[in-house]
Amino acid sequence: MPDTETGQALLFDPLRTKGTAFTGAERRELGLLGLLPTAVKTIDQQVEHCWHEVCRRHDPLDKHIYLRNLQDRNETLFYRVLRDHIADTMPIVYTPTVGEACQRFSEIYQRPRGLFVSYPDREFLREVLRNRPQREVDVIVVTDGQRILGLGDQGIGGMGIPIGKLSLYTLIGGIDPARTLPIVLDVGTDNVELLHDPQYLGWRHRRITDDEYYAFIDDFVAAVRAELPDVLLQWEDFATAHAQPILERYRDRLLTFNDDIQGTAAVTLGALHGATRVAGRPLSEQQVVMLGAGSAGIGVLDMVHRQMVTEGLSPEQAAARIWVVDVDGLLTDDRDDLTPAQRRFAQPADRVAGWGLSGPPGLADVVRHVEVGVLVGLSTAAGAFTESIVREMAAKVQRPIIFPLSNPTSRAEAHPAELDAWTDGRALIATGSPFPPLRRRGGERPVAQCNNVYIFPAIGLAVTAAEATRVTDEMMRAAATALGDASPALTDPDAPLLPAWADLPDVVVEIAHAVAVQAVADGVAPERTPEQLRRRIDEVRWIPEYRP
Repeated sequence: MPDTETGQALLFDPLRTKGTAFTGAERRELGLLGLLPTAVKTIDQQVEHCWHEVCRRHDPLDKHIYLRNLQDRNETLFYRVLRDHIADTMPIVYTPTVGEACQRFSEIYQRPRGLFVSYPDREFLREVLRNRPQREVDVIVVTDGQRILGLGDQGIGGMGIPIGKLSLYTLIGGIDPARTLPIVLDVGTDNVELLHDPQYLGWRHRRITDDEYYAFIDDFVAAVRAELPDVLLQWEDFATAHAQPILERYRDRLLTFNDDIQGTAAVTLGALHGATRVAGRPLSEQQVVMLGAGSAGIGVLDMVHRQMVTEGLSPEQAAARIWVVDVDGLLTDDRDDLTPAQRRFAQPADRVAGWGLSGPPGLADVVRHVEVGVLVGLSTAAGAFTESIVREMAAKVQRPIIFPLSNPTSRAEAHPAELDAWTDGRALIATGSPFPPLRRRGGERPVAQCNNVYIFPAIGLAVTAAEATRVTDEMMRAAATALGDASPALTDPDAPLLPAWADLPDVVVEIAHAVAVQAVADGVAPERTPEQLRRRIDEVRWIPEYRP
């Protein structure tokens, strides 16, 4: 704590205040006498009070607002409340409640947090970055608000996502909150409702596009590299058309990754590691169907393909086991509307020519004609995994692996209870949003949520501890493997495929260690032994405790 910060400056500094936990001696020493009520509380007492305030609010958004206000007042206490109630607070500070917070951002906005990098200020981007609240930054999460969860274009309201993500970087990964920076790129919005909303706080203009858009991204990245050359820059909730090109443009030039593409892929592969071992059939022997051909879906399949090759298949053999269905049907090589990334997974048209269909094969057709063992949804098409499709799949394989991963809950391809009923309890399930436990044999069985929070905090902790300069594909695969090794289902087939939220901080430490070791192996981090890396992880982890 800086010696120069005393009195009201200290009391109202959210990163250093203790509020009513300042002792009598501290109050005298730091010029706080008379600025606080007489009673002195411990942090545990403060947590108890705050949690009571959360619980007496019944609306999730109201709880979200209360916790964000607490964060603005006292970061340490905020994270202590979250840490002590991880399972209850995760859905409040992030999905699904953060979706509504983004939609109503302008309405509920109270205090600034992070940076609003606006296109009209494009000539002053370095000045904008120099106005950041903290000088030293380890992690930036940035969005342009165009594809927020499954809700589409939320404009400047997308700022809720970087704020929420960075809260989880700290809560789960132990990244110092004083060294995080949320950023929204305000490049306009095509959401007509926002453009006509008098309360909207963003740039009231249609989105910039094409060369103008990419030039702005270039300028932003250049400003970040100039001001914060060692920062981890995470791209979040960019439109499919932009996400992959941006990642490919910068991934070899700075420390960066796209969570929707690489994080989603890693956590899905991690869940598949556990699911395929329970099913007794490796991924390389499975037929995999993906509903959804956006950047997230293709990112998952890239990693699935690499894993199949690692397990012994040729690239061609692996590709032959992957089927992708979008809104226009199965991706086949005679379609002229596919991106280069999608085309890598297009099936030969003549392979399905004998199915006797009058048009492009849909999801039901693929499941009917192929022995599908793995069905994954990243389509935002609610209810797309119908009873007939699921029953057909379950009739062909003993342990069907079904992952409806679309966010938010309202966009899920199926609900776990439905999948459980339609497969007579044989399905191995992971979802993208939180769902209630399954009721079975008089008890409850939690449902694994295939949430990127298993991955990105570990990446942040790993690159910070290892001092990595790049995020490689193999680092992501190392994260997936470590997550799969932690699957509770490996010891109890009826247990969830992924660890419980309460165990997440400890699990993430192990994942981070695996990633850090891989970073050294890949030559993107200084030479350190695994033991040295473990000590580094312990050293850099921030814990929500008041400092003397």
